[in-house]
Amino acid sequence: MQYAYLGRSGLKVSRLCLGTMNFGVDTEEKDAFRIMDAALDAGVNFFDTANIYGWGENAGRTEEIIGRWFAQGGQRREKVVLATKFHGDMSDKMDGPNGASGLSSYKLRRHLEGSLRRLQTDHIELYQMHHVDRNVSWDELWEGFSVAIHQGKIGYVGSSNFAARDLVKAQYEAKSRHMLGLVSEQHKFSLLCRLPELEVLPASEEHGLGVIAWSPLDGGLLSGHALKPQSGSRRANNPERAEKHRAQLEAFEKLCRELGESEANVALAWTLTRPAMTAPIIGPRTIEQFEDSLRAVEIELDERTLARLDEIFPGPGGDAPKAYAW
Repeated sequence: MQYAYLGRSGLKVSRLCLGTMNFGVDTEEKDAFRIMDAALDAGVNFFDTANIYGWGENAGRTEEIIGRWFAQGGQRREKVVLATKFHGDMSDKMDGPNGASGLSSYKLRRHLEGSLRRLQTDHIELYQMHHVDRNVSWDELWEGFSVAIHQGKIGYVGSSNFAARDLVKAQYEAKSRHMLGLVSEQHKFSLLCRLPELEVLPASEEHGLGVIAWSPLDGGLLSGHALKPQSGSRRANNPERAEKHRAQLEAFEKLCRELGESEANVALAWTLTRPAMTAPIIGPRTIEQFEDSLRAVEIELDERTLARLDEIFPGPGGDAPKAYAW
């Protein structure tokens, strides 16, 4: 496994991040335990989750599964760089309007306590805002994060689904308080979703944020199964979307066949070539899917292959404003 610093922090994480969104939903607990054990055996030390995973009335179930896995001992907790998120609607778990979606110092404290309890740990390495909430001031947020950091409950702060202007604002406000600020931004990014190259990736690079790519296979379209649906592959089996991108997916399949690599691993390897990229999130449902994805960090894409991928999946044409102005 390869490792990288998470943004400008001194924290080293694996260049593949284990996403746990399927745990307790499409993946049974015993299989989730097998996947997490296999991750540690392979050197994957970066695990990502969120308080709402499990969804709806089952929100929190995924964190509970991870907590029970930690409770088995064997230094499982000590070996993991743990990341979770808050923002989503947890009203089934919390009374009153403050359980609804959003960020606030109140939610930060309450939701952090809930995650720590479910995860059976006393600290979280990376606590992430799952979405921006422009109704809440950075005065309130950085004060709340500062308290949690000083209490030893969180190590670093990250964001997810932030616009570039929100990242810049967050870092400016943190600097004025002599705080480290954000160390990461988790963002949707893939060969089929290259819009972040305009502003989010450049802003992250300039302000010292490591980017964590979610949905690097674009909901399964880049998995190699979109044009050949498989039983049980719920997310990849989207015939309307697959048909819309048929020409691109067929060209991609041909290129990967020439490279002797799977489409999924080439798509993951491509994200690792992007500026500011720390790790793509892999979200395996099965142990086999997890093991297959490990190959991605070993693939080196040469300039010719990268140029061919640009032809198949054109990006925005550079960063802003050069992509759309003289």
